[in-house]
Amino acid sequence: MIDVCDILDALRWHADVGCDEAIGDEPTDWAALTARPVGRAPSSGAPAAGAAPGTGMARGPSPTRAPAPAAPASARPAALFASPDQPLGASEAGIQARARAGEAQTLEALEAALRSFDGCPLKATAMNTVFADGNPQAPVMLIGEAPGEDEDRQGKPFVGVSGKLLDRMLAQIGLDRGKVYISNILPWRPPGNRSPTQAEVAACLPFLERHVELVRPKLLVALGGVSAKTLLNRAEGITRLRGQWKTYEVAGTAIPLMPMLHPAYLLRNPIAKREAWRDMLALQQRIGEEGIKYSQD
Repeated sequence: MIDVCDILDALRWHADVGCDEAIGDEPTDWAALTARPVGRAPSSGAPAAGAAPGTGMARGPSPTRAPAPAAPASARPAALFASPDQPLGASEAGIQARARAGEAQTLEALEAALRSFDGCPLKATAMNTVFADGNPQAPVMLIGEAPGEDEDRQGKPFVGVSGKLLDRMLAQIGLDRGKVYISNILPWRPPGNRSPTQAEVAACLPFLERHVELVRPKLLVALGGVSAKTLLNRAEGITRLRGQWKTYEVAGTAIPLMPMLHPAYLLRNPIAKREAWRDMLALQQRIGEEGIKYSQD
């Protein structure tokens, strides 16, 4: 009899490695699958010529098979991702994404283009495409890293535990989701909440760049290391980048950008909340310097 504790341990292990969502109606027993044989044994009971007595295997070298004709170039699938040493956006998927994103003239068209884009494998394992939340007319845009489990289920960014902390942080300087706009570098959740690969970022980055171009915020906030390093094209970690106003260039316009610690990092390292509070105060001060005013409703 199987112990219930063993079943729970197995489920926890699958969740830890990222197998936490069903993507098929029927399970596949990969251990039962075998490689398809190259050739068939003779159908008659008599051994083939040159075969050893009592066996159906011929002696001598195996007959060679003519190589299959090469598929025409138009029928060959293009390589989706670049090698790790290629710059972001240099992959085939990134080129296709940039073309599709560039055609979008509105946020609605951009979201539709993103939902129909199949150049990132994360889409196949995610439940939802997480596009954005908040007020697209807001002067402050926050950009996180990637959806988590709760975000993947609900289809909105920052709705889990870290999202609730972000809401409390914004409230301390008089902001809420009606006064900011929120999105992510990646619209699909990496399995097990792992860090995204460079190829995954390269495939999705053109949509985010076009997103910022269409929104045209007055201030940007990069939440977390992946967001900050991607938007600024820097190699330093978030602890070195945070708390310093940088510049993000889009369509010939320079937008002030503040890298901040991700709320999920603050949940794991509560002592870092003091640095996060300083960054929020810096954001509040910059809002005043930019002449950004909010109604008092």
